[in-house]
Amino acid sequence: MQQVSIVLVGTTHSGNIGAVARAMKTMGLVDLRLVQPVCRVDDVATARASGAEDVLQGARIYESLDQAVEECDLVVGASARLRSLPWPVADPRQTVARIRSPGAARAAVLFGRERSGLSNDELERCHLLMHIPTAPDFSSLNLAAAVQVLAYELRMAEASNTPPDLSKDRPATGGEMQHFYAHLEQTLIDIGFLHPSRPGRVMRRLKRLFNRAEVEAVEINILRGILGAAQARHGGQR
Repeated sequence: MQQVSIVLVGTTHSGNIGAVARAMKTMGLVDLRLVQPVCRVDDVATARASGAEDVLQGARIYESLDQAVEECDLVVGASARLRSLPWPVADPRQTVARIRSPGAARAAVLFGRERSGLSNDELERCHLLMHIPTAPDFSSLNLAAAVQVLAYELRMAEASNTPPDLSKDRPATGGEMQHFYAHLEQTLIDIGFLHPSRPGRVMRRLKRLFNRAEVEAVEINILRGILGAAQARHGGQR
């Protein structure tokens, strides 16, 4: 199966980590990443994994989300609710089509805290939000169920034997995008377009713009060259 990482952010219950590992293993996913888990991977997690202990034992723990997705070409955030600032949104089947689109050799799908999900800052690191529609009486699925839905769609796409088109240039990775956003924000401050203490809403809209554009790595290099030239012209630092 194509390289897809399941990233759990701030998980509070170890049983949920084990249940996610089992949901992944049943559909052929093996790369589990944990960002700042509040709980330990303990006996409860192992019991809930039930046959997927290898996925659980292989899970990597990260101190930051940026570290967890740094090398990924596509970053998707699962969100039960739609935020005030519009962001590209897809259902699980559409998400899988995007994961299998040209150049997305490594993809990460982020799932947030059991009670509050992903923060706005974490969602801004995503190229796309995945929303799983539910019946009106339920606002969201539990963590393992949400992972299972995505994993099933990935499995079905693989079973269709339709290979992804890898003919296009490589998209910028999550790490490259974060470095670009930091460079863009500093440049806009240097040239006086942004106030250092109030960059938030403008930067959020710019991130949405570039995520929607599906920027390639070579294009990021061009854009950063432009930013560097602008900084040099105004005496800033690259």
